Amino acid sequence: MATSRSWRQHAVEGPYRAQIDEIGELNQIFSDSFTERYRRDGMVGVRVPFLNPTIWRYAIEDAADGALLWRDDHGHVVAFNMVHQSGKEGWMGPLAVRTEFQGAGTGKEIVARGIDWLKGRGASVIGLETMPRTMDNIGFYSRLGFLPGRLTITTTLEAAYGDLPATLIGRLSAQARDDVLAECRALVQRLLPGYDYTREITLTHDLALGDTVLLYDRGSLIGFALAHTAPLVEGRAREELRVLKLVLADESRFVDLVRAITDFARRSGTRRIALRLQGEFVDAYHRVISLGGHVRWTDLRMSLGGYGEKRPDRGLVLSNWEI
Repeated sequence: MATSRSWRQHAVEGPYRAQIDEIGELNQIFSDSFTERYRRDGMVGVRVPFLNPTIWRYAIEDAADGALLWRDDHGHVVAFNMVHQSGKEGWMGPLAVRTEFQGAGTGKEIVARGIDWLKGRGASVIGLETMPRTMDNIGFYSRLGFLPGRLTITTTLEAAYGDLPATLIGRLSAQARDDVLAECRALVQRLLPGYDYTREITLTHDLALGDTVLLYDRGSLIGFALAHTAPLVEGRAREELRVLKLVLADESRFVDLVRAITDFARRSGTRRIALRLQGEFVDAYHRVISLGGHVRWTDLRMSLGGYGEKRPDRGLVLSNWEI
């Protein structure tokens, strides 16, 4: 049942489940709130653009019942929190509050509701990412029980043809896709029991946002990478492939999978790939730099106390906590 609160004399109700026809309002709040955040950080000339509406649709449908939003007494969106769960792994983002509602408890409310939503569904990991230079954000999330982890480092590599075209799940028949999805689920389960990325793989295929690169060894699936080629920003050309999930049974085959991803990027007309590496995977990071990778951005990964990430005992699991 929706609840009502009063922030700065405004009646605010929620949470409700976000709908596709509210993407325009979500985009406006996202752009305005993050532009204001940059301004407070001293970057006055930065204007955060609108996201691609199809990316918003992915975020809403991926979150499903966790696509939470709040409205004012006129029915307009005040705040939102896209809360995602991939098996036992839960994370939040994007989330934002309309600028005139900031500083009066709205942000605390939407994060607390996201935490409750994930706890109620049995998540053992609850996390988010924020800008490491923004002390206000780090302090805000810390007061809500989140602890700082290592940086997520966004690296880029130029697209390049491989010796053979990458194997893609999108080129398979419907029956073969179902079989491969089961293989992907089983691979993740072996490395991190309880994790499951098959919903994101299926949704990416259904919305034509990208594809999943598959890596085999003697007929057995040993790795995959879920990647989006659709532009992140509304109205932009396709320039960058973004890897959202990367799973590998044997980390020594990391370069083979990266080369398959760069081949997919090249054949899809994308100039480069963006690979976000969590800081604990130093060997993978070193390999990307050795391949000519460039560091473009950093984010601070934070997890709720008692709900921290698990690193696999073997292999590699990279999970992007952004859309």
